[in-house]
Amino acid sequence: QVQLVESGGGLVQPGGSLRLSCTASGGTFSYYSLGWFRQSPGKEREGVSCIGSGDHTTFYADSLQGRFTISRDNPENTVYPEMNDLKPEDTGVYYCAAHLDPYGLEYGPGHLFREVYDYWGRGTQVTVSS
Repeated sequence: QVQLVESGGGLVQPGGSLRLSCTASGGTFSYYSLGWFRQSPGKEREGVSCIGSGDHTTFYADSLQGRFTISRDNPENTVYPEMNDLKPEDTGVYYCAAHLDPYGLEYGPGHLFREVYDYWGRGTQVTVSS
């Protein structure tokens, strides 16, 4: 069973950038597809981005308009979402999630939906405010 710990959240001004990280333990990291989700006040948890276990293909929510990127470092057991041109509506708790998919056969745009994932971190707060 894999454990996930997010870090890197904080307060950032509108237009700023932030790089989060999620470090995993307890499993073979390279076997997992990984997703990032956020939950803004009064809203449901929504998919932000995901990256596959196989060829590291990435998908992003359309609403992000190219402002976010995601990468992974398998030797470091860590995934890095980077957020640019942050807006107040990006405020929320950001969660890392993992799904076991050793050969990447299941991976696709559907990995932006939370129902796919088996393991979750506790989240890190991001606040965008001046």
